[in-house]
Amino acid sequence: MPRYALKVEYHGAPFAGWQRQKDQPSVQGAIEAALSALEPGAHTIAAAGRTDAGVHALGQVAHCDLRRDWDPFRLSEALNYHLKPAPVAITACAPVAEDWHARFSALERRYLFRLLTRRAPATHDAGLVWQIPHRLDTDAMQTACRHLVGRHDFTTFRSSICQAASPVKTLDELTITEHEGVSGWEVRFFLRARSFLHNQVRSFVGTLERVGAGRWSPDDVKAALDARNRAACGPVSPPHGLYLAGVEYPEDPFADQD
Repeated sequence: MPRYALKVEYHGAPFAGWQRQKDQPSVQGAIEAALSALEPGAHTIAAAGRTDAGVHALGQVAHCDLRRDWDPFRLSEALNYHLKPAPVAITACAPVAEDWHARFSALERRYLFRLLTRRAPATHDAGLVWQIPHRLDTDAMQTACRHLVGRHDFTTFRSSICQAASPVKTLDELTITEHEGVSGWEVRFFLRARSFLHNQVRSFVGTLERVGAGRWSPDDVKAALDARNRAACGPVSPPHGLYLAGVEYPEDPFADQD
């Protein structure tokens, strides 16, 4: 059966997350339903990462197996037609080898978190950013980030229901930048790692916001990490500021699509 890689963009607000759910809408379920409209029958797709309810994606990657050979452009166009009006789009499609896997072939996941600092309610970015009313000390936050980059036991920063076999992960990058835009000052968090624990990114952002607000010091973040205790974590940020920004593979399956 021909296998295809799909690059997927979605607005997470209407969904209970990526993973198919019996009684709730999911991104996986929406794409599988679109596939069934093209080739009748049950379809099961796999993704690079399972995003939670309300989390968005700019560059999620999934793969599907189909019975017929499809032109990649025609396949993406047909899927986008059947995905309407759900806020999900196939932005690229490419044939891949039968043993290529969206999750297990991935080398790295990249996440973006957007935090808007202004008092007036967000309008155009409502549901797409975490909004707080005060500016943040990004220099102090970046100092705190240095305690988190590298290989650590991240027990403090993972959900109590995380199913990962080990809390030990390697965080390759955690960078914070500040941008002045038409909507106000936006703080952006960029994170890279081979894999992440459940709620790890949102736990980082919520904790670092406390540093930026002056409630924690950068050394308090190190103490929380060293505690290896979920109770030592700061508040968990809301999901709607988080984006799965991209996935890295040994060879980019979409290289010819750009």
